[in-house]
Amino acid sequence: MPLCLTDRLGGLAFGGDYNPEQWDEPVWKEDDELMRRAGVNLATVGVFSWALLEPEEGRYDFALLDAHLDRLHANGVAVDLATPTASPPPWFTLAHPDALPVSPDGTRLTHGSRDTYCLAAPAYRDAARRIASALAERYGDHPALALWHVHNEYATLCWCDHTAVAFVAWLRSRHGSLDALNDAWGTAFWSQRYTSWEQVLPPRATQWHANPGQLLDFRRCCSDQALAAYREQRDAIRVHSDRPVTTNLMLPGYQNLDLWAFGREVDLVAVDHYPAAPGVDAAADTAFGADRARSFAGGRPWLLMEQGTGTVQDGDRTLGKEPGEILRHTLGHIARGSEGALFFQWRQSRAGAEQWHPAMVPHAGPDSRVFREVTAVGAAVGRLAELAGSTVTARVAVLHDSDAWWALDVDGLPSAELDYHATLRRAHRALWDAGTTTDFAHPEQDLSDYRLVLAPALFLLSDAAAVNLRRYVAAGGTLLVQHFSGVVDDRGHAYLGGYPAAPLREALGVRVEEYRPLRRDERIVLSDGSHGAAWSESVCAEGAETLAAYTNGMLAGAPALTRHRFGAGQGWYLSTRLDDTGYAALVARLLAEAGVGPELPGLPPGVEAVSRHAQDGRRWLVLLNHRTDAVRLPARPDTAHDLLALGPVDELPPGGCAVLRYA
Repeated sequence: MPLCLTDRLGGLAFGGDYNPEQWDEPVWKEDDELMRRAGVNLATVGVFSWALLEPEEGRYDFALLDAHLDRLHANGVAVDLATPTASPPPWFTLAHPDALPVSPDGTRLTHGSRDTYCLAAPAYRDAARRIASALAERYGDHPALALWHVHNEYATLCWCDHTAVAFVAWLRSRHGSLDALNDAWGTAFWSQRYTSWEQVLPPRATQWHANPGQLLDFRRCCSDQALAAYREQRDAIRVHSDRPVTTNLMLPGYQNLDLWAFGREVDLVAVDHYPAAPGVDAAADTAFGADRARSFAGGRPWLLMEQGTGTVQDGDRTLGKEPGEILRHTLGHIARGSEGALFFQWRQSRAGAEQWHPAMVPHAGPDSRVFREVTAVGAAVGRLAELAGSTVTARVAVLHDSDAWWALDVDGLPSAELDYHATLRRAHRALWDAGTTTDFAHPEQDLSDYRLVLAPALFLLSDAAAVNLRRYVAAGGTLLVQHFSGVVDDRGHAYLGGYPAAPLREALGVRVEEYRPLRRDERIVLSDGSHGAAWSESVCAEGAETLAAYTNGMLAGAPALTRHRFGAGQGWYLSTRLDDTGYAALVARLLAEAGVGPELPGLPPGVEAVSRHAQDGRRWLVLLNHRTDAVRLPARPDTAHDLLALGPVDELPPGGCAVLRYA
């Protein structure tokens, strides 16, 4: 196993993407001084440098990269060296126009942005592998090199003829025969039966709804193509270098990737995260992204590869972060297991498509609020070196499965309000508001370490997952399954005889015989006074206890929320979408019944508490105050020492943070 990143750095990573090719020598000299001032110890180099490194096909020019790596090393900055394959240069697309991506309607895109490639195009894959190998051969043992960064945010989908060939090969491997494919896709409907492999195409633009089985398999195939492309570059690098290799994953739904599969293939999980809302919502979103990253890492190291400094997104607006948010967001990731925090990018670009993307050194230069905060954050991260290698333990999990996402992301479903990632975020947010550290888990993995498991959006549920969830409840776990879950199997075929899948029905003690989506603005009242929206179902209790019932229409008196004592555990089923107040109350009740309390009892809403643990028994408690008022801390042991304030602490100021070490 390659040497751990933090061992090479001597502590947690701090820095960001560095693009010196955008600047001249006087700026490079200033960069050296400013990086020392900010405490930068890791720079990502070369992400978008393909045109510079290979100015024409097969001719490499590494002179500038040689100089920059030597300069960074002399300045005490380690390098995360990228392969530049996310942005092919203009000469490549002119030489290989068939490698440009094609949209579902047949439009071939042109050069002029990034990600203009087709992962299935042989010319692209060959060129990507060649430059990865050339970089590794030259820099594999460079003293500055700490980490390899393959590609950037694998995200491009393509529907071209190269993709069609790759898709058919993938289908042959998965299904084995046309008969099996026809059965899996249900092609007896709408006269879609295939009689030769030449007839099978990617799901391109068509008259009305595409075949959902075809769509599901295409998404799976595209994810596997991306993983194969990553492996090719990784393996080419490993021939020449023993440094760890990763690629940056973008959360939550930007990439069509099975992130569990990528987590198993990288040496450390690396993620880019940009909050999608301001204020406390940004803090909750940071926790959502960090908890997902830690979960995909499966207990191994992970790293925040990109975040923004000065801005957050809010719909079609880019808003400025408030003073102190750079530190709180950074510590939000570190609290949840990140081995440091990097930004995009070091210096804000003067020109180009992302010239307004924030950076550690903004257009205003070092004499700016943003750079002063960045420098303070660098000093804070530097004080946390002892956290390297420590871990985070959660007693609650939210189930996530890419297949369930892709199966739900099709046309023709009963409601347009079945948003997979929004539902996951909502479940996680309720747990975050309750002060609970949360993992994400795959429905087929061992769940025995969790006291409570939420399954908010498992529309697709494999037979193996259904058996696994039944086993979890029988062994003493508490499981909440939410509406429209366990409806189809891993081929996208509806389960017959009532929903959800039979093994899970047994654990839940219910059978859903009919779904009844609500009108867009319709609200319903349940018998316990809570309110539902968007969805309802006709549920038959088969051993389960009704905790709340519908009160109007044909469902009046029918179960809406149930609990079933099964084996040593409990299976709960919620057949509508509760409003925020009702959902928070339900999650609080489940946590109490499962015996899971907040990380630090007594904290008011808006104050986070997350623990990291070392194998030698040391423990650190990270506290983040997202409120505008000071918060007195609950009783704490006299041995607690704040690594940020370098002493004891009894109160968090407005927007303040603490990292308490417990002896």
